[in-house]
Amino acid sequence: MLMSQDARRDEEQTTLRRARILGMPYFDTSTPGNKPIYKDLMPATDLYQLRIIPLQVDGHNVHFGVTNTTSQQSMTNLRQRFLDQRVTFSLISEAGYRDYMRLYDPPKQVTYQDIELNTAGTADIVKKVSAVLEQVRADDMLAYLVQQAHKLAASDIHVENQQTYVRIRFRIDGVLHSIARITPEKCRMLISAIASAGNISTSAQDAQQGHIAQHVRMADGTEVDINLRVETVPAINGMDVVMRLFNMRQDMYVLDKLGLSEKERGVIDNIIQKPSALVLAVGPTGSGKTTTLYSILNSLNNDERKIITVEDPVEYQFEGITQISVTTANSQQTNFADKLRAVLRLDPDVVMVGEIRDMDTAKTALQASLTGHLVLSTFHAGSAAAALTRLMDVIGENPLFVSAIRLVMAQRLVRRLDESTRQAYEPDAATLQKLQAVIDSLPPGLEKPNLSGVKLYKPGSSADNPYGYQRQVAIREQFLMTGEIRKLLQTGGKHLSTQEIEAAAVKSGMTTMLQDGVLKIIQGLTTIEEVYRVVG
Repeated sequence: MLMSQDARRDEEQTTLRRARILGMPYFDTSTPGNKPIYKDLMPATDLYQLRIIPLQVDGHNVHFGVTNTTSQQSMTNLRQRFLDQRVTFSLISEAGYRDYMRLYDPPKQVTYQDIELNTAGTADIVKKVSAVLEQVRADDMLAYLVQQAHKLAASDIHVENQQTYVRIRFRIDGVLHSIARITPEKCRMLISAIASAGNISTSAQDAQQGHIAQHVRMADGTEVDINLRVETVPAINGMDVVMRLFNMRQDMYVLDKLGLSEKERGVIDNIIQKPSALVLAVGPTGSGKTTTLYSILNSLNNDERKIITVEDPVEYQFEGITQISVTTANSQQTNFADKLRAVLRLDPDVVMVGEIRDMDTAKTALQASLTGHLVLSTFHAGSAAAALTRLMDVIGENPLFVSAIRLVMAQRLVRRLDESTRQAYEPDAATLQKLQAVIDSLPPGLEKPNLSGVKLYKPGSSADNPYGYQRQVAIREQFLMTGEIRKLLQTGGKHLSTQEIEAAAVKSGMTTMLQDGVLKIIQGLTTIEEVYRVVG
């Protein structure tokens, strides 16, 4: 990726200031002229792994350029590796490091192998993509994987170290598919590129989080926007990485595109039109909680409202919304509750808290919703009723609790059947009995489908779509703090079980996720296997 002269000059000035702070020599890599190359000193894979460049070498001295992401351990290893020579270090810019690496590892002419849905996970595509990745430069490996993941509408890229190779998989519609196998040496180059872009260390002994947002021009001229959340963890065979892809288009996050039923949409519209409430989205990672909340925020985003988010990390960036990033809880800096209290002094109308993780944040969010703010947040729990039980455990006997919460939405994502290939079948007696039991438990007043002669569907197959699924559909439950449930929680409090709370909610009109899933099975949107896979 080429930089303008002004941007490069700014980066060199920043690097110079950083060198002074660190008490290190600075080396300017932006000056024109030939750069000496010492390819016999060490292989390019080591330069990628250690994040270093040999700047000057003679019989008695080795002068290395290091970047802000080079570890102290790497510098110690180099001193031990070159015991017969005097080893010195100077700080160089990231742009300078990339310039040198293009000389040590020049980009090759590569034919990029496009991945189609009908080839994802097959041995043929694994072989072809693996060959592509073994040929390209490190920066292009990441851009190519992101490009293909977007093409397949994948949500995550997994890099997993095995004993003798490294496996790369994409999560497509909630299910993992093998994409490539690369050598550990090539993976170290990929990890180094990810670490550099995401400002994480390749030698850390703990799990790390990072974020990559950049625009890359690959060797073949293709331009790729990279917007990823990066999670790393050291495993026994090396550092494993999971990268979550984000779509930056603001117009994708609107309530009309969430697949809400008329009843579900009415509940949300009624709640968010009120000036104060606490609204929780509940579910595991990858269940669409953040997408739901951002769609609500986007619908509220206008010149009459001040909207502020407090997130860790900021996943989507929206015009018109003030977004604040919070560092992780184990850092020495401020946490969610501290930032939330500061945000409330800025007179917002709507606040989104990325996640309620502790009692302090929970109580602050509850108080904010009672003082004229619409507060949105996520919470990890198995269901809406389980979320209420867990919240009561966190905050104890708090009279504010019931008054503050207006809506708890739990959801899961299941794969949607491809309607052009789905195949109808007649369920057996045991399956009908299982479905009928769920139908019988639907809340009073809701029309119950007749299962007599009902046909269910299973995935079919086609040349373009061998899996028989196309995108995902959400199954939801919406727990409204109605009069009966409020009375139950106020009298029973923390002594109530999740089952008791859920039974009361169903009696008051709530459809559970399992019930919603079964209704979608009968509508032919998904399969019984999919619903029970995600709901249990």
